[in-house]
Amino acid sequence: MGGSSTTLRRLRLGKLKIVRRRLLQHYEHQPFISLLAGLYSCRWKRYQRQKTEPGQCCCKGRESVFFLLLVAAFCLALVFLYFWGEAKNDYNDFDWFSYKGLGYWFLWSLLILVVVAVLFTYVAILVVLAVCLLSEGQQLYLHWSHKGGMLFVFIFFIAALAALSNLWGEEWAAIRLSFQVTAPYLHIGSLAVMTLLSWPVALYFVRMNTRLSQLMIISPYIAVLLLLYLLPLGMYSPCIREKGSLGAKPLLIGHRGSPTFAPENTKMSFEKTIEYEGDGLESDVTISSDGVPFLMHDSTLKRTTNVDVVFPNLTKINAAFLPWDMLENLNAGKWFIQKPPFSYMGSLSNEDQQTARNQTIYKLVDFLKLADRANKTVIFDLYRPPQDHPYRETWINRTLEVISEAAIDPKLVLWLANDMRHFVQSVHPGFQQTLGFKANVEDLVSHHIVKLNLPYSEMSQRDISEYAASNITTNLYVISEPWLFSLAWCSGAYSVTTNSVHALKKMQEPMFLMTPDQYHLMWILTDVVSALLITLIFVLHWWRERGFSRCPESNEVPDSGFYNTFKNRDRHVDIRGQLRQKSPDLPKCQTQ
Repeated sequence: MGGSSTTLRRLRLGKLKIVRRRLLQHYEHQPFISLLAGLYSCRWKRYQRQKTEPGQCCCKGRESVFFLLLVAAFCLALVFLYFWGEAKNDYNDFDWFSYKGLGYWFLWSLLILVVVAVLFTYVAILVVLAVCLLSEGQQLYLHWSHKGGMLFVFIFFIAALAALSNLWGEEWAAIRLSFQVTAPYLHIGSLAVMTLLSWPVALYFVRMNTRLSQLMIISPYIAVLLLLYLLPLGMYSPCIREKGSLGAKPLLIGHRGSPTFAPENTKMSFEKTIEYEGDGLESDVTISSDGVPFLMHDSTLKRTTNVDVVFPNLTKINAAFLPWDMLENLNAGKWFIQKPPFSYMGSLSNEDQQTARNQTIYKLVDFLKLADRANKTVIFDLYRPPQDHPYRETWINRTLEVISEAAIDPKLVLWLANDMRHFVQSVHPGFQQTLGFKANVEDLVSHHIVKLNLPYSEMSQRDISEYAASNITTNLYVISEPWLFSLAWCSGAYSVTTNSVHALKKMQEPMFLMTPDQYHLMWILTDVVSALLITLIFVLHWWRERGFSRCPESNEVPDSGFYNTFKNRDRHVDIRGQLRQKSPDLPKCQTQ
């Protein structure tokens, strides 16, 4: 009796395992799949969708094309979103470029960011829905409205990338530099995505009936995966360095002062830079028709003054053709409150707002006296007056006269203008001679150049180190984003010109700084964890499809008496009835 009872228990246990297998094999997450199919295909009823059978492709020929276009649109949107996100440092330059072409000021950079984020979110949701449907073994059918939207996104980003490459192609240099600090983290993100994609890839790989179809599925996936595993071998970042090898923090030079807290090139703007403990002041100098050097970046007065109110007929006239008595009567601060120049403006107190509204055009002599009192270095772009200007040929002489009048310490002046440099050196030998482009070290030394003022796109750790070895320091402009400042810091820059003195002053160390050992550990650990998870997913799918899909030797469902022993206590509904009533169209199990 004991042996018979044990056999009976084993038989019942075996039959229970069979039921559980068939439940696992045939059970579907009906609400979840219906939601996915409804959002992706607008097919909310179950009979409107189809489940792929073993050996069957994920979708028909036309749908395969649309799925590939959807993936391409997602990739283009991702590239543009990354491009525009990393270009934040230069949003003001883009808006100013747009202003020159359109004639009125608007934060186009912010508008583009919002539009791009919305379009990217749309295609990203469609891609996620498609991947989830594939993971559930469902056939793909993209609704015609989504097809239209996807094609619009695809064409939009192709046109946007082409237009930006043509009009603002130099910005790609910022993307190249961004990889030096973000590549290790992009590597982790890419492997995370590939690990998630292994679920549908493994599912269809296991379900394919022929070696050729399996090879077509697995080959591109493995190729991309191996590339990502080995990609860190070619990565370079100056922020991956041994402890103790990091140089001093770069000095901060306020670009036209502090233009996010005060109107650019005004007294208030430079006083804000001094308040935030900036190390230097940068500006742009133009000479009036009666020989008064003043601070102005644009060639006209339209953007940064109220010239359209005071002198409406002079909005398009070069500012250098106006005498100082007209210039000093213009307001140079109201525009800052009415048309903010940055999307990320600092909050101003009521007192600061009132001060900003009452700013006037700033004279060079006053600018130099302020810098001398605060012991701040100064660097300025000196614009040569246009044709027919009274000081067209004597602009350098006139500027030197004003510098002498200001009585500023010569060591505080970074002389940037390349015209008449030998004459300037003879008159003011104490100036720090600064050049605005790269040159051979021998030529720089022979011309007594002690500093280079370069756009950040020309940043190179090797060149900076080579110049530093000859006591030639490097200033990079304009750097306002923390990640870009971190890269300049790690590259050995001596100073940077920035719109964000207040923010960069607070940084205690570069972002993304790590030792080579930490980087190698992160790289290897990420690769190993990813490989283990992907292997586990493939094994799981093989076990489910090759193991659970096998039926018992007899296709007969176990006797009803067995099922009746597992009745629901309240409703007395047998399990077999539930399966047949809830899922009448489940495919029959095939003996293998």
